[in-house]
Amino acid sequence: MLRNPIRRWKNIPWRKSRAISVGAVQVGGGAPVSVQTMTNTPTTEVESTSAQIAACADAGADIVRVSVPDEKSSKALREIVDLSPVPIVADIHFHYRRAIESADAGAACIRINPGNIGSQERIRSVVSAARANGCSIRIGVNAGSLEKHLLEKFREPCPEAMVESGLEHIRILEDLNFFEYKISCKASDVMLAVAAYRSLAEKTDAPIHLGITEAGGAYAGTVKSAVGLGGLLQAGIGDTIRVSLSADPVEEVHAANEILKSLGLLKRGVNIIACPSCARQGFDVIGTVALLEDRLRHIRTPLDLSIIGCVVNGPGEALLTDVGFTGGGKDHGMLYLSGEAVSKLSNEDLVERVVFEVERRVREIEMAKSNPGC
Repeated sequence: MLRNPIRRWKNIPWRKSRAISVGAVQVGGGAPVSVQTMTNTPTTEVESTSAQIAACADAGADIVRVSVPDEKSSKALREIVDLSPVPIVADIHFHYRRAIESADAGAACIRINPGNIGSQERIRSVVSAARANGCSIRIGVNAGSLEKHLLEKFREPCPEAMVESGLEHIRILEDLNFFEYKISCKASDVMLAVAAYRSLAEKTDAPIHLGITEAGGAYAGTVKSAVGLGGLLQAGIGDTIRVSLSADPVEEVHAANEILKSLGLLKRGVNIIACPSCARQGFDVIGTVALLEDRLRHIRTPLDLSIIGCVVNGPGEALLTDVGFTGGGKDHGMLYLSGEAVSKLSNEDLVERVVFEVERRVREIEMAKSNPGC
């Protein structure tokens, strides 16, 4: 068995939260941090929306959210739920009937703000529908849409206003004896969101949905999300996450998975350890890593792969990975398997051989899982 001491010291003291269910996915209560994303196709287009959900699930999404702005969308949602390989969250704003229709259509969770649904009777109707259908609720606080009375009180969006909004919504649900809820406290400003989440985490045991909302394009948005969500996760805060990007939702899933993998919170897929490359590199590190990321994206089994351009750090990294390659020789490098140098490998054959060895190692791991006594 390959020892991996560097990755075993990661032990984050986790905030204790109670568990709720989003379909078959447990959120909170010590469950693994789940990954969410949201479709950007018209919900009424069942085929394209379902295809996007399937692509996100294949990329590693545990839960997918779908906007339900009108009655046609809530009717389409029933078919989407039936076709989906993962639980579906219905995104609702203002229209309480859409929330009821979504719960009846099989949504696993409804994203609402109880405070903007309307009268107490309407809130009670939504909660009754959620309870009858085994549907949980996400309270979604956002710095950009705080209630008027809170903006008048605090004069601007701030952590105190966001947390007060969240606690007000919590009281609405708990007064109706409904506890199957989680809560988010999002802002596009990283520091504002982090401060709000840290304060909220001290005031409730509800599962927390993390996100930096409207973070931007794929590159900038991923950086903002990694900074904000990474710090919160390091503090043990967060039970489910979404990286919000102006990009294909699949890219949100990849970014979220990488954030979790970097903290040792997700054991899924190939973790590629690669150098940034320099004049010492014995092969095209950047191009090779891009090819391997694409070729190995289908793998779900956790596995570490090191691709290092020269012998400065290459052998040391290879000792700690399942498969490794270190450049250094003229037109060739050294292949490592389970921490041991096994053979020289030409740069020309590098990608194909590494893919072969990774897939072979995955088969061995899966076979050992299915035959634990062997």
